[in-house]
Amino acid sequence: MGSPRLIDAFGDYLREHGLPVTPQRLAVAEALVASERHLSAEELADEVGRRGRAVGTATVYRTIELLVRSGLAVERDFGEGFKRYETTRGMPQHEHLLCTSCGRVTELRDERLERMTFLVSEAHDFLRERHNLVIYGICADCRAAGRTAGAGLPDEEEP
Repeated sequence: MGSPRLIDAFGDYLREHGLPVTPQRLAVAEALVASERHLSAEELADEVGRRGRAVGTATVYRTIELLVRSGLAVERDFGEGFKRYETTRGMPQHEHLLCTSCGRVTELRDERLERMTFLVSEAHDFLRERHNLVIYGICADCRAAGRTAGAGLPDEEEP
């Protein structure tokens, strides 16, 4: 069912803001919390349906908005033409590898990258607040299967 702590925190957030704690909202939150993937709104709606709950698309979008506003979920834009969402799970700052063939997102954490963001900021007399790093490429599974880029991701030009 996912992390009861995050689901409870979402219920608390809703009550504190005078919003109804509905089974549909909780079903959306539970599906997101239970996922180890970065889900789009459509994938999240499909997942809720697979779990046997009937939830309208508008409810999914509104619930995602509330989860993000509450700080329990994070919106990610990987340049695919849609946004993906993940729960905060108390996870520290992390980066993402995005396969441009299958769309798989892999999280990684590397202290060297984290330190580098501070060093670069400091070298430019810039007070770093946060950063976002996405590395685009082809995952090992896609390479082994002979698949190449083509998940509809935009090509980025070199600076």
